[in-house]
Amino acid sequence: MLYLSEKDILKAAAPIDVVDEVEAAMVLYEKKDFFMPDRMHIDYSGNTLLLMPCFARHYLGTKLVTLFPKNAEKNVPVLYGLMILNSGETGEPLAVLNGSALTALRTGAVGSVGIRHLTPNTVNTLGVVGAGIQGFSQALTACSQRKFSSVFVFDTISERMASFCRKLSTAFPKINVMQVKSVEHLLRESQVVITTTTSLKPVLPEKEKLLEGKCFIGIGSYKPDMREFPKSLFKLLKKMYIDTETAREESGDLITPVGKKWIKREQIFTLGKLIVGQIKDEPGKNGTSLFKSVGMALFDIVVSEFIFRKAKQLGLGTEVEI
Repeated sequence: MLYLSEKDILKAAAPIDVVDEVEAAMVLYEKKDFFMPDRMHIDYSGNTLLLMPCFARHYLGTKLVTLFPKNAEKNVPVLYGLMILNSGETGEPLAVLNGSALTALRTGAVGSVGIRHLTPNTVNTLGVVGAGIQGFSQALTACSQRKFSSVFVFDTISERMASFCRKLSTAFPKINVMQVKSVEHLLRESQVVITTTTSLKPVLPEKEKLLEGKCFIGIGSYKPDMREFPKSLFKLLKKMYIDTETAREESGDLITPVGKKWIKREQIFTLGKLIVGQIKDEPGKNGTSLFKSVGMALFDIVVSEFIFRKAKQLGLGTEVEI
């Protein structure tokens, strides 16, 4: 069995390749060419354990993830995890992947699929609310999809913003990466806005004029009591996109707006339907847009399969006896 560390994963998979794989997973989702039981979601003392199994193509896989929101205050990653990849023919364990690196990579790619399909090629300013590991992964991958000249970042922890800016500037020296002191400032400057927080209340203001005409990518709210977006945003939408139908029951950014009739269920579509042409939308022509992701095991297994094959080709990883 092969063990793939964070370093192995990042050597095997370029962000732009992972975007393509996640897009392919969204197409598989629409074709129903997989089997994915509901993920087990266990909450205890404010912390979360996720168990995410899936069968797809020639493999099956299970990801175990822990989410401890208060880790951010301890300067420790909020998310840890492991991904186990098995043969779909025999069940033999083939690889164990660092789940934190896999999650950051594939979730960054999920947000970028939204940017790829919901924004015109002309957008050149990006805002990121939340400067943690996922915020950085989102920005890093987004910059492979559009030619951003400026990236604006806001976080309640100044040290985290500074680290984010240093790392992104190193990765993209030609991009102007700036800390801002308020979300309002970020919104005034940004055409595309990514939110990656664990907030229980909206992190964006109730100001329609600041929200209008932008593309929003929501990554953070993965539980019913979490919300990142205000009522004002939903009033501006003609359509809203999600990555999986289960998002309707999992995220407060869907449960609350639908329950309070800020948006109709009939206005909400999976992004895969847009990708395969079941619905039509022209990037930038319908004003404000929103893509909300909660993630799914199908993303993990498709991306893990890609990383496993690339790692074998490149001679990466450590063989482990089982």
